[in-house]
Amino acid sequence: MTARTRKGSASDDFSFVLIGGTGDLAMRKILPALYAGHHDGTLGEHGRIVPVAQTALDQQGYIQWVNEHVKPLVAPASMDENAWASFLKRITYVALDASRADAFAVLRDVPGVLKAQRIFYLATGPSLFVPICEGLAAAGLTEGARVVLEKPLGHDLASSQAINDAVGAIFDEDQIYRIDHYLGKEAVQNMFALRFGNVLFEPLWRREWVESIQITVAEELGVERRGDFYDKTGALRDMVQNHLLQLLSIVAMEPPHSMDADAVRDEKLRVLRALKPLRDEDIRQNVVRGQYRAGVSGGAPVPGYVEEPGVSHDSATETFVALKVEIENWRWAGVPFFLRTGKRLAGRVAEIVVNFRPVPHSALGQMPLRAGSNRLTIRLQPNESVRLNALGKVPGLGMDLRGVYLDLAFDRFFAQNRMEAYQRLLLDVIAGRLALFVRRDEQEAAWRWVAPILEDWNRSLAAPKPYAAGTWGPAAASALLAREGTCWLEEES
Repeated sequence: MTARTRKGSASDDFSFVLIGGTGDLAMRKILPALYAGHHDGTLGEHGRIVPVAQTALDQQGYIQWVNEHVKPLVAPASMDENAWASFLKRITYVALDASRADAFAVLRDVPGVLKAQRIFYLATGPSLFVPICEGLAAAGLTEGARVVLEKPLGHDLASSQAINDAVGAIFDEDQIYRIDHYLGKEAVQNMFALRFGNVLFEPLWRREWVESIQITVAEELGVERRGDFYDKTGALRDMVQNHLLQLLSIVAMEPPHSMDADAVRDEKLRVLRALKPLRDEDIRQNVVRGQYRAGVSGGAPVPGYVEEPGVSHDSATETFVALKVEIENWRWAGVPFFLRTGKRLAGRVAEIVVNFRPVPHSALGQMPLRAGSNRLTIRLQPNESVRLNALGKVPGLGMDLRGVYLDLAFDRFFAQNRMEAYQRLLLDVIAGRLALFVRRDEQEAAWRWVAPILEDWNRSLAAPKPYAAGTWGPAAASALLAREGTCWLEEES
């Protein structure tokens, strides 16, 4: 099989310059996603892929590297030898030192780069973002180009602003694509469809009918080989400031007047600006900071965080954060939003749980005491799904009620393969669609909101609360919800 371009595919003629082309992100996510687009026929037929790295490989050596490291990570269902061979023909490897301002001039000699739509994907550390952009500008490669920035974009508001200022001096805002792969997940896209494409849910999506909302992104893995990076970052910067606040803004946003990029991002920004600021006392009451200790994960013993390679033995870096968040607007006033993320937890799951209020009066006798009998669960991983929980009558005499659920099984309705998040987002970059990328003012609003938490932790002498690896985090995270008469949803598979 040779991949063919089909209607709705990305721009036909482009040069995708992947800076950091031998890195972990390129290997695990970007190159497999580009191959998936090639295989599906959604990647423009004449598009070229130009990986760039300091690794001293020639063209044949890089193709061998791709065969050894990338090919095994491609989904088996999409692996086709003919398609793979034609995909490799798209690749032109360039070895250069991205830290040198004069290094990028060599890209001008790569066939097609000057004439095609140029996309520069910066799959590097943020310390290289500015030097790379300056080098691209010096080589005359930035006019009309697009640049993709991976997280983390700085470590606080000031550093984020400094990077944005420097990159923004070279690229216009509509040329900059700040990627958050959670926004490319199919289930996140279905939130737009559920809310804004159906009359059923939107009237209920407000304080009169919603009791609380939970957003969880939990990981079973520890810091793995990223101990040195993670110990300087922590869960608040790594997950809350970007992924969780982006999911929160999509859940809570007002209906946009269209799905144009700025219409969607304007509404997300309004949510971020409406977040109730956290003061010192609020932080102590409504924010839980944790760090995992030794425990059991996946049936095997695992070390504690401070025993991980690259981590300081007296580290106070958090590997778990839980927060109670409030939005000060008419739609959500008084509704608590609970956010939770952590490493070495009891399961790998990312989900949004909308708990609806109980009926004001029961004509059916005693109602079940369990919190969230009426709820909508939108699961992002490991399997994407939407589940609506309600109460039904148990067959037989009497009026005993029990929880039942309705699965919105999109995979049974739509036969085509589901795009992975990176594939969708890369195709959007190539096609020039900005709606699923983070605008500068959104990003800075998120940093501005988390700043008091970081400042409080820097001043505080209190250590993170310990929790055993393989559990759901510190007991204080459960107490955070218990004070509101609810609990985390943890039992569903």
